[in-house]
Parts: sequence; C-alpha cells; structure tokens
Amino acid sequence: MEDTEILDLYWERNPQAISESQVCYGKYCHSIAFHILRDREDSDECVNDTWLRAWNSIPPSRPNRLAIFLGTITRNLSLDRLKRKRAAKRGRGEMELALDELAECVPAANSTEDAVETAELSRMIDRFLHTLPERECNIFLRRYWYVEEYAEIAKRYNMKLNTVKTSLFRTRAKLKDFLEEEGIVL
Repeated sequence: MEDTEILDLYWERNPQAISESQVCYGKYCHSIAFHILRDREDSDECVNDTWLRAWNSIPPSRPNRLAIFLGTITRNLSLDRLKRKRAAKRGRGEMELALDELAECVPAANSTEDAVETAELSRMIDRFLHTLPERECNIFLRRYWYVEEYAEIAKRYNMKLNTVKTSLFRTRAKLKDFLEEEGIVL
C-alpha cells in the first residue's frame, strides 16, 4: 500500500492504518528501536507506541514522508526509554558512546536559548550532510542516527572496521570545521 493511501486511512480514522503501517514500516521501525535499545521486548513496545503516537498525530499532521515521520517517532520513543533505563541502572551503552563521539564537534543544549539554537544547529548539520559523498553520509547516519555499531556498518558496506572508524573520525572533523565556519562556538 502506498503512503498516501495509509495516510488517508489515518485521516479517515480507520484502524487499518495501523496494520498497514506495521506491514510497510514495522521492520524499519523495529530496526531503529533495536539499534538504540538492544532489547527485543523494549523495541517491540516502542514500535507499538509508535503506531499509537502516529494515530494521535495524524490528523492534524499530514507528513510528507511517512517513513521518516514514523522513524523519527520510533527513534524519539526509543531514546526516551533508553534514558529511563539508564537512569535506573547507569550503564554505558552504544548510544552513550555514539553521543560522546559527537560531543567533540556538536555543542550541548542546556538553556532555552540553547534549545532555540539547537534547531538552527540541526539545519546546519543537515546542510553539512548534503555536502558529503553518499557513502560517507550513509556511514555517518548509520552510526549517529541509527546507532549502529562499527562492526555492523563495516559489514553493511563491505569495509574494514578501522576504515569505518577512520571515516567517522574524519567526518566528525569535517563537521566540526563546518560548524566553526558557520559561527558555532564549540
């Protein structure tokens, strides 16, 4: 079923919208959740919560790209669940490691003013990603959006593990330079 047809089902408040979303985007959303949470049960719950959040958001929203809309909901729900889990058992996982790597080149938002600047930072990062060659961009997104481990990325792109690490290191350095040129103080 096409995205427009699924969106029409949401707008009609037809429960089939949820089952069609599951068929079309269930594996995609589960993959996002699992890369963040590393727990099948928690991932399943986040995906189920994604369908509920989509049901409550459409209408009034009518996303242009349903996959990105659903993926973003899943990612945000997964990050929230991870924060709750980490608060309970203070461990270090892949997500914290990925965020630590980016901390060198992306400032953290701590105040309301910083939150406003974060929206602009997001747009700048998006512009930066469009300057990268496709493979380099995909590797960066796999690590920092989908939170894939280095080994998974290396396997996906038929690369050596050190090549992936080096590519990410260089891309982070490029991002840092790009942001500094744009006037972002790190």
